[in-house]
Amino acid sequence: MNRDVFITCAVTGSGQSHLKSDKVPRSPKQIADACIEAAKAGAAIAHVHVRDPETGTPSRDPALYREVVERVRSSDVDVVLNLTAGMGGDIILGDVESPLPLGPGTDMVGATERLIHVEELLPEICTLDCGTMNFAEADYVMTNTPGMLRAMAKRIQAAGVRPEIEVFDTGHLWLAKTLVEEGLIDDPVMIQLCMGIPYGAPADPNSLMAMINNIPANWTYSMFSIGRMQMPYVAQAALAGGNVRVGLEDNIWLDRGVLASNGDLVERAGTILTNMGCRIVGPAEVREKLKLTRR
Repeated sequence: MNRDVFITCAVTGSGQSHLKSDKVPRSPKQIADACIEAAKAGAAIAHVHVRDPETGTPSRDPALYREVVERVRSSDVDVVLNLTAGMGGDIILGDVESPLPLGPGTDMVGATERLIHVEELLPEICTLDCGTMNFAEADYVMTNTPGMLRAMAKRIQAAGVRPEIEVFDTGHLWLAKTLVEEGLIDDPVMIQLCMGIPYGAPADPNSLMAMINNIPANWTYSMFSIGRMQMPYVAQAALAGGNVRVGLEDNIWLDRGVLASNGDLVERAGTILTNMGCRIVGPAEVREKLKLTRR
């Protein structure tokens, strides 16, 4: 069991949750405010996507990231910033009989373009989605080839940013180990186990432990599940020796019929952890543990 737990809050994500809850932040100001709210509630790390402020659709616009980062850094609240680098790997096939040409919504760009905002803004952490996966949508593929990941890992390393390796299934963990063995990811290694997302690793204890039992002893790991399994996974994470992620990217509900804010979810996670006898770790201690460079 891990008794010294840090909480990551994924404040908005890139899905369609903004159409289901008016509490999901869209504009840079709203996203920055959500990061600050989560930090005040006890989150050490804020995981950030950006959206088009008018439509709420996911975006890769560096100007939107810049505004979020500047707002958070200029506030009087301390939080570790973790910017996604997962955008730009989306393939949507035409249909089952005519997969080509690719369908609307496809957004497939190179390693350099996927990391423009990271190399410009130099967050302490950015994500690296360590594999390709079929999501629940019929013709959508999250695409991250080994070659692309090697190129991205090398650029992240050169920028002095700590990658958070996103692991959605057992093969992703295998690839993560390979990147570390090849010297493309430095110690200390940090991974996020992403459970219960169709069609990756299911959110059951056996699947979770199959991955945990294959994580090197000196790696730091965190985990989450989506929807109604988000809060059970807070307890599961601590019991399994890991850290915690919550937030509106993964779940919009506090209780049945009650929409959550990011602060609500962090506060509830903190209550669960403290009731289990855990200590909530703050951003300064996370920086020391993960050897992060604060800008």
